Amino acid sequence: MSEETANSTNTETKTSTGTNKPITVSIIDDDPLICQTLAMILAESSDGAIGVLSTATDGAQALEHAKQEHPDVVLMDIDMPGMDGIEATRLMLALTPRPHVLILTALSPSSTVQRAVEAGAEGFVSKTDPAENIVKHIQDVCMGSPQFNTDSQRQLMNDLEKDCFRSRRDEARRLLDSLGKRERKASMLAAEGLSNAEIAKSMFISERTVKAELSSACAKLDVNRVLLGRIVERADL
Repeated sequence: MSEETANSTNTETKTSTGTNKPITVSIIDDDPLICQTLAMILAESSDGAIGVLSTATDGAQALEHAKQEHPDVVLMDIDMPGMDGIEATRLMLALTPRPHVLILTALSPSSTVQRAVEAGAEGFVSKTDPAENIVKHIQDVCMGSPQFNTDSQRQLMNDLEKDCFRSRRDEARRLLDSLGKRERKASMLAAEGLSNAEIAKSMFISERTVKAELSSACAKLDVNRVLLGRIVERADL
């Protein structure tokens, strides 16, 4: 094989494996100026490693572009007219091949991170990030590395914690709702720290009846009085 043929073969092999192939990107934002600015930033800062296929200003248009162009990465805004970025992400990830989606944002309202992750997004890119950071986020997500900065990680943990709190609260309320009316009332008063005598006076029943109602509540929920009080606290009524 001649040197010229060998060099040609090596070049073709390198190209076919994708080593020299630019990462293709689609930019979605309801502000056309932001789309243009990001396209320019990627063109100037990636040294040819990233190529912008198209831009779009709403989710429906973005989905159509993705179906036709098959971008490697989609930078997706959240707040857009019509179909928002969360729904567009969910639908986009049903495509074959499916693109990597990075949520494009300036600020992350409460629950945005969790909703985006549930829709299939693999990270966040801030519109205020330095150009080199945006390029690195795009390159790294193509290597299978989720792109969550400190703020988005913190918000995700906060959102999950809130969900966990709501889940525990709802379960506690369900347990209390399974009790009889007097059992529930006695349990709530006991959790407030009232003595059996004080509960009896408040409910216009005897102390013996208070003990019976609390014992019945504990038996139904399979807990002691301390845990019964915790259930009432978690219910947050």
